Amino acid sequence: MVDFTVAIPTYNSEHRLPEVLEQLRSQVGVEDISWEVVVVDNNSTDNTAAVIHAFQANWVDGCPLRYVLETQQGSAYARQRAANEAKGELIGFLDDDNIPNVHWVSAAYKFAQSHPRAGAFGSQIHADYEVEPPRNFRRLAGFMAITERGPKPLLYQPERKLLPPSAGLVVRSQVWRDFTPKNPQMKGRVGSSQGAKIVDSEPGEDLEALLHIQNAGWEIWYCPDMEIDHKIPAWRLEPEYLINFFRGIGLSRYQTRMLSLKGQQRWISPPLYFANDLRKLIAHRLKYKGASSNDLIVACEREFLFYSLISPFHHWRKVFLKAVEQLATANPVESNPVELKGSPCQTSTPNS
Repeated sequence: MVDFTVAIPTYNSEHRLPEVLEQLRSQVGVEDISWEVVVVDNNSTDNTAAVIHAFQANWVDGCPLRYVLETQQGSAYARQRAANEAKGELIGFLDDDNIPNVHWVSAAYKFAQSHPRAGAFGSQIHADYEVEPPRNFRRLAGFMAITERGPKPLLYQPERKLLPPSAGLVVRSQVWRDFTPKNPQMKGRVGSSQGAKIVDSEPGEDLEALLHIQNAGWEIWYCPDMEIDHKIPAWRLEPEYLINFFRGIGLSRYQTRMLSLKGQQRWISPPLYFANDLRKLIAHRLKYKGASSNDLIVACEREFLFYSLISPFHHWRKVFLKAVEQLATANPVESNPVELKGSPCQTSTPNS
């Protein structure tokens, strides 16, 4: 049995992935840990596979580097495939733009040993911006998987409704396999290119998995000793990307909220959420009614609040359209053309 699997779901990362792999090759304090690295290629169209194979030819002894192809698009499917392929008792997920410090693997392994009830725990994640972010961007940084919650371990309490991102997340493999859905409701990010339509993706797949783990009674922690630099390129700070990004997060709110509710709560809570979202949106508009139309932070917050408000209708519409599609597939309409003998429009099919 392997102690630790580093799992890297990736898409079109020929330029990003080498830095991640170099840093993993430089890990220290792992002499007594049996570990491996699994890279799951989510159907890349660039030279990602060739980059991984080149690293395999000159990789460190005692730590296998494996390549897996997952053709079903969506980060949730790539992460699920990584978990299925992992041989480790622990699985540490890294995105292809996450640069772990040289103690990341050893710190994660040590934390798991000292916190046996931790089903999952997240890293301390610092932003590494390619360009200076917009003014007041700190208000949005948490949505970009920037997680700096101080120098001490922190238990995520269920009533706080706050959980770590999937970037830098470590889970117990058996807990993942026992309690996370095999067919997630939200497929997550599809691709990672600058032109990706975030609103057409289904963000929140990391929350979906973690809520199932937390609902099963396992603890979820923040581990400050597991430090990561999250590289954020310039295009991820451009208005078009950010606006789409926050629309997508808003649209996923209904589903992520419902995952933490049971029984009658699932019927009582949606109207209350709607009323509260409407209140927040009105308050935000009143607070920033004099703000410049070029204030990107205000615009992102407004998009998030508005799309959170309409997220139930977006979800129900998807459910309705899916049901109609399934019904049409199950009961195809048979075509029985009427033969009009002698008609000038009559056609015939020659025997063959």
